[in-house]
Amino acid sequence: MRVVSLVPAATEMVYALGAVDLLVAVTHDDDFPPAVRFLPRVTRSTIPVHASAREIDTLVREAGVRGESTFHLDERALRDARPDLILGQTLCAVCAVTLDQIPAELDHALAVVPLDAASLEGMLEDVRRVGAALRRERDAERLIGELRRRLQAVADRVTGLRRPRVACLEWLDPPFNAGHWVPEQVRIAGGEDVLGEPGERSREIAWTDVRAARPEIVIAMPCGWDAERAADEAAAMTLLGDARTIGVDGAAYFSRPGPRLVDGVELLASILHPGRVAAPEGALAITVPA
Repeated sequence: MRVVSLVPAATEMVYALGAVDLLVAVTHDDDFPPAVRFLPRVTRSTIPVHASAREIDTLVREAGVRGESTFHLDERALRDARPDLILGQTLCAVCAVTLDQIPAELDHALAVVPLDAASLEGMLEDVRRVGAALRRERDAERLIGELRRRLQAVADRVTGLRRPRVACLEWLDPPFNAGHWVPEQVRIAGGEDVLGEPGERSREIAWTDVRAARPEIVIAMPCGWDAERAADEAAAMTLLGDARTIGVDGAAYFSRPGPRLVDGVELLASILHPGRVAAPEGALAITVPA
């Protein structure tokens, strides 16, 4: 079976199911596991690599006004990959290619699996769906069981502790709160998300909204960025109030609805309740100087 992934979360699911050898092409954003960096790419972005948060936001909005996206499918590369199965997403045209961009003649000639998680439970269902498509149902059930056990272990370790008020920011210039599954991650990790509701989309807010929510901790998790860039971007903001501000790797643990969302829960718990839960190996939480 030849598998093409059109979204990094799907790539990470294939890897977690022990089937990374089936992947023949991925997106320009794929970076985990490291081995996929050497696979052919079937997407590209029109956003310059070193664009600022504000510049990126402007480019995304301008593309939206034109009815376009800043993410584009390379149809020739997709055909060259000769896939039997395509894994893609329907949730967000801003952060990835969507399945409706697949050429019609290809769509009818192969299996296409849509992933549409907007919650942790939805992510687990997507794992089950990918496992079925890969004919690895047992591996999927084992993975789902392990992810559930890890989530419960975090919840058990923070039970009864005071819940700090947490503001999670998916973007900083302009500010957006983090939606979908992030409020769930915060709740399981032992915090109170003061800006988001489980399952709701992220939305543009004002810095006055952040301050009015009275967070004790602000988690900067810009979509697609690592912890270092998140912390640098947050340090340039002067309107975060008196809350302790921490930069984390949004791309790895919060932006992509794949198995590493559970790592994100563990990382949040290690920030909110030091000593109760260990951070995932290699995960960074960079405190921004006040």
